Amino acid sequence: MAAQPAFRMLRWLVRSGTRGCSSGAPVTQPRPGVAPPPTREELPTRLQYLREHAAPFSAFLTDSFGRQHSYLRISLTEKCNLRCRYCMPEEGVPLTPRADLLTTEEILILARLFVKEGVDKIRLTGGEPLIRPDVVDIVARLHQLEGLRTIGVTTNGINLARLLPQLQKAGLGAINISLDTLVPAKFEFIVRRKGFHKVMEGIHKAIELGYNPVKVNCVVMRGVNEDELLDFVALAEGLPLDMRFIEYMPFDGNKWNFKKMVSYKEMLDTIQQRWPELETLPEEESSTAKAFKIPGFQGQVSFITSMSENFCGTCNRLRITADGNLKVCLFGNSEVSLRDHLRAGASEEELLSIIGAAVGRKKRQHAGMFNIAQMKNRPMILIGLSSKLQESAPVSSSLSSRDPLRVLGLTPRVSFPNQMATWWKGYRAPQTLVAPPRVGSGSPWRCYCSHKDSDTNSKCLNPGSGASAAPSGPRSTSDKLTHVDSEGRAAMVDVGQKPDTDRVAVASAVVLLGPVAFKLVQQNQLKKGDALMVAQLAGIQAAKQTSQLIPLCHHVALSHVHIQLELDSTRHAAVIQASCRARGPTGVEMEALTSAAVAALTLYDMCKAVSRDITVGDIRLISKTGGQRGDFHRA
Repeated sequence: MAAQPAFRMLRWLVRSGTRGCSSGAPVTQPRPGVAPPPTREELPTRLQYLREHAAPFSAFLTDSFGRQHSYLRISLTEKCNLRCRYCMPEEGVPLTPRADLLTTEEILILARLFVKEGVDKIRLTGGEPLIRPDVVDIVARLHQLEGLRTIGVTTNGINLARLLPQLQKAGLGAINISLDTLVPAKFEFIVRRKGFHKVMEGIHKAIELGYNPVKVNCVVMRGVNEDELLDFVALAEGLPLDMRFIEYMPFDGNKWNFKKMVSYKEMLDTIQQRWPELETLPEEESSTAKAFKIPGFQGQVSFITSMSENFCGTCNRLRITADGNLKVCLFGNSEVSLRDHLRAGASEEELLSIIGAAVGRKKRQHAGMFNIAQMKNRPMILIGLSSKLQESAPVSSSLSSRDPLRVLGLTPRVSFPNQMATWWKGYRAPQTLVAPPRVGSGSPWRCYCSHKDSDTNSKCLNPGSGASAAPSGPRSTSDKLTHVDSEGRAAMVDVGQKPDTDRVAVASAVVLLGPVAFKLVQQNQLKKGDALMVAQLAGIQAAKQTSQLIPLCHHVALSHVHIQLELDSTRHAAVIQASCRARGPTGVEMEALTSAAVAALTLYDMCKAVSRDITVGDIRLISKTGGQRGDFHRA
């Protein structure tokens, strides 16, 4: 299984800095000057007293259905150090002016009020809560509140390894880390930033410091990461992780689509096929998760079934947004500003009345998944939910790596033994090609062009046309590979000093469909939909993502991508031509080749249910212009 080497290496690194105990949980070695975390036998007297003298629960935090809200989530910021496609609309979100956000003192005043009324668990969220400069101080001051038993944080993990020792000392008791993929390249595509290794190092640090379990949140999205489900579960075999799979949920701007949602039952069925001995664990009171255990595994697996099987009946959660609004339901669009009342000088009794009225209006359950998708609500980043959502199914790919620390995203803490280095030689990271969205039907005449403008042929590609029969311009070539350095290692070419010029490249590919698939494509009768249109869309998307797919390619800002497809009845084939244009210091031939290749693979995917006797081939560069080494036109 693809993730097995990853979790073994993570476990090996963790054990290098920890010792085992009879329960199997890692125990941190004592460090000079740092007190070890308290054991169960050494719980503070304050907590023991609270357990023995529990006060009657507040009427202000009890709704009309008898649900007692003892769990408060506080968003510390709307900002984030990632730019995730699942979190905010493509055009971004307007952030609240700093003066309108809750100050540290206001956060503590509200937290103290809620704790006094019966809240015993607070979770800090964002945006990304760990980018707030005073987050450690906030945790320390919350830890001083009598009655508060648990302080947790939900984080993207980028800053976790650096801050966790301070946060633990301040009183942080629980950690949720968001991670949607175990493939570094896919991670970078999803979040538009680097940082996979930092997240993995954060998980490592949490295990090293004795957090058990370390909860890892993964939103499962069809066409994005459902193929990694078993890889994630395998991580829990030797590590104290609670792998939490979350159903894809709708929020403003994420363009939720029911077809992208992988239901809890579907995920469970997939896992049970691999591990039929999966056991159900007793559900904890007010838990949002359905938990399972695989015998012999150190960790466990959980499912958050917000969409298919809501848990509204036992909901005990309230939320305060970074700008001070109280939300009694994650999917509700009604909010009340505690900040405004606080700044207007409202007394504690007045604040409690406002909170009690909002809680009292809470509905029995949220709307169904299809109704939620139509409701107006905040984008996820402005609510303070740090789970992962996806705006659309991208055409994405993973990169393989033979470097274990690059796969895990960890920097070496100890040297590798010789046998470990040998073991890693043949390892490759899991690879994924995400299928494009399905599109509707087209005309009976099966020919498709992505665009028709004056400088490109608007007719379908004729196999005998489109490529010049003779070379043009100086065809100077190098006798050296440009993507290796003086020592023979892979290296990206520096194009910083090269002048910007207009670049155009054309590439082609041929898909031999066979008579049955050819006829269905020609008549547009495939059950999956319009194969040529989907292939055209995939080719355009692939051209734009070439630098994510080909390791040493530069990112190119394409000004135009043009895809042509023709069905050749004499060969029962689809002929694809991709043209890419840009102005810059480097060429676009890789963009054109990638576009043609992915369009061809997509056509294969659309037709493979009809016939396995399909051949993809003849992927070639037809022409390129604008480069320093002159133009090229294939004879």
